[in-house]
Amino acid sequence: MHSYRTHNCAQLRAADVGQTVRLSGWVHKKRDHGDLVFVDLRDHYGITQIVTEVDGPAFAVIEGLRSESVVTITGEVVARAAEAVNPNLATGAIEVRAREAVVQSAAQDLPMPVAGESEYPEDIRLRYRFLDLRREKVHANIMLRAQVIASLRQRMIGQGFTEFQTPILTASSPEGARDYLVPSRVHPGKFYALPQAPQMFKQLLMVAGFDRYFQIAPCFRDEDARADRSPGEFYQLDFEMSFVTQDDVFAAIEPVLHGVFEEFADWQGKGRTVSPLPFKRIPYRESMLKYGNDKPDLRNPLVITDVSALFEGSGFGRFAAIVAAGDVVRAIPVPNTADKSRKFFDDMNAWAQSEGFPGLGYATRKGGVFGGPIANNHGEAGMAAIAQALGLGPDDGVFFAAGKEAQAAKLAGLARTRVGQQLGLIDEKRFEFCWIVDFPMFEYDEDAKKIDFSHNPFSMPQGELDALETKDPLDILAYQYDIVCNGIELSSGAIRNHRPEIMYKAFEIAGYSRADVDANFAGMINAFKYGAPPHGGSAPGVDRIVMLLADEPNIREVITFPMTQKAEDLMMGAPSAVTLKQLRELHIRTVD
Repeated sequence: MHSYRTHNCAQLRAADVGQTVRLSGWVHKKRDHGDLVFVDLRDHYGITQIVTEVDGPAFAVIEGLRSESVVTITGEVVARAAEAVNPNLATGAIEVRAREAVVQSAAQDLPMPVAGESEYPEDIRLRYRFLDLRREKVHANIMLRAQVIASLRQRMIGQGFTEFQTPILTASSPEGARDYLVPSRVHPGKFYALPQAPQMFKQLLMVAGFDRYFQIAPCFRDEDARADRSPGEFYQLDFEMSFVTQDDVFAAIEPVLHGVFEEFADWQGKGRTVSPLPFKRIPYRESMLKYGNDKPDLRNPLVITDVSALFEGSGFGRFAAIVAAGDVVRAIPVPNTADKSRKFFDDMNAWAQSEGFPGLGYATRKGGVFGGPIANNHGEAGMAAIAQALGLGPDDGVFFAAGKEAQAAKLAGLARTRVGQQLGLIDEKRFEFCWIVDFPMFEYDEDAKKIDFSHNPFSMPQGELDALETKDPLDILAYQYDIVCNGIELSSGAIRNHRPEIMYKAFEIAGYSRADVDANFAGMINAFKYGAPPHGGSAPGVDRIVMLLADEPNIREVITFPMTQKAEDLMMGAPSAVTLKQLRELHIRTVD
């Protein structure tokens, strides 16, 4: 018999009754019933119930076990009484009557329990993450992550992609987020950077003649955490393709994402559906108008409408003045709210003010009759026009966001989401994908008073060099795209600018000289001078994909050893001080 186990803790069934077996695992729960002691023994695979009588040969050891001690049990498989069968447990038809128990490792008093799903403070969970990972839900999330990555890898290979690894130690780039820097011991005063993404390397692989690259790539960015972004490091499904158009990129990655989400849509019996192929394509400006952002949650049926023209010369002076000044009024329908009190609408206005906006106007409606100050001043005919523009029913109210276009769009988007949540309009059983396309190549930076790149500076402008030379920069669109699912941006991507003369011109418009481009992006611009194929790609975030499939609101729940929001590893004590000897070797001195 094996020293530790003949079976795992999810393996035994009624057909095994009568066998002598050996199991090893952690003491999940212990129950003392006087003449009998029961132990739920847990390992990676599942749970088996162990039983011993008070006069049994293993009682003395089992009776003294603490939760989470590691123990090896040898005993006989016996059938449970019919009334004791546990249908929620794979091994629920049997139990093991212990003949021998050997403690492999005794546990001290726990700082947090493993059994049960009670909420515990984040700092405790992260400090004792090795215990937290034993908990059923977190353990399942991490296993889901492993299965998703395996599925992504298999599907990418099936689409003709080859996996390559790119460097972790590289050069710092002036573009993008803040780098993590690594001092060089042999080159005093110089630093490597951990890659924010393998962007330049994957493009150089295309220049080198490899056709379809992918990688489950680690990326490092020194930026603040948020619910869908882990500080420090994250993983993405990085891919690039040669001799492709935007349509080719979409056709390659859509079946991969759709297939993975369909594969795990029913994970733990959640019974979700996935939007059909091909995914919807929404131009950036349309998304900003209809949804108030560039990552719309299409499970929410509400659509924002620009009603600025309907308030020109309106009796509601405030909105009329806003429109006369060249600003906008956006309207969000509020369906079936005739039974809502005015407090619902006032609370939404208070919420908008708490978010830093001047307020959120509204008009109520019941039986086709509008109410509220805006409706009273705007007039019956004016409100009828708004109802027609929005397609309002007789009991649908409306919220208004007014002001500068960017701020009005932002407030309208946030209000759309909040209304959808409060009225239960969002279908939690769907994964709704879409592409956001036709991003503007440039934007005007009000702070710097200059034109700058609005998205990815290495994207190919639509119209290429001719557009850069003849169009207003703010009218130029790029072959840039985002893939969005349920309001979460999974990745940005682009058809790349592979021609040096176009790259120099694009950077010139953004205020960079030819020398700036040569100095900051030497590796890529030099490579492009020796023959580069048209190429493009993207990099969907693995952490975010798993977060959606696991139905978790916070990305830390699907990462094995996440950091805190302050980018601290409480378990390992990182970041930490280092010795003076180490600093001297690196030619570094700290300054208080």
